[in-house]
Amino acid sequence: MKNYLFSILIILIFAGCTSQKNSEEFINATSGRYLFNANEVLEIYFKEQVLHAKWRGNDNIALLKVNDSSFYMKELNEKMLFVSKPEMHIELAPKTEHDGVIYHFKKLTKGEKTASEYFKDKEYNNALIAFKKIQEKDSLNPEIKERRINRLGYNYIRNKEIDAAIEIFKINIALYPNSSNVYDSMGDAFLSKKDTAAAITYYKKAISINPENSSAKKAYKKLTSK
Repeated sequence: MKNYLFSILIILIFAGCTSQKNSEEFINATSGRYLFNANEVLEIYFKEQVLHAKWRGNDNIALLKVNDSSFYMKELNEKMLFVSKPEMHIELAPKTEHDGVIYHFKKLTKGEKTASEYFKDKEYNNALIAFKKIQEKDSLNPEIKERRINRLGYNYIRNKEIDAAIEIFKINIALYPNSSNVYDSMGDAFLSKKDTAAAITYYKKAISINPENSSAKKAYKKLTSK
């Protein structure tokens, strides 16, 4: 605790001795959106040459300037370093709590979005590509967990957004083509849309992968016995 307070004190002393305004060159180079994690963005912008950030619903986070390339963000309790080479990105200053991990936040190109942003904007093919990239980089990333995506789909169904449910289930099928459950869920989506033929097709596929899938078996039997 003492080390933590001492570090904060040092940062505040340096920040107090440093002009909080930044050069036009630095502003132009650093303004933009950075990939904070696989599916979340931290946006850097400037007001009257002073650096601010938008993050997790807070659109007006002021960062303390420590020197020309490093800033302290109280909300993260981290010192952020802006690194221009090989391309502009943000790194977190090393500290004991990081356990030797280097945190690197890539700057997004103009028009580039996260997987969720693509999906929200109904750019479903781009959303799929983005989700696949997350999976290729880290197959255990919580953002692409089968159950998580499945829950999103059922949330759409509950909200009567059936087409969106179908699209998110398509992504889950692409990510987990050998899972019985993802086809069962797609069957539920088409059943909600009253597309019985498509629902039967997906329930049948779910059963072919896992003959013990009781949910798919029950739905399939009910639809085909009419």
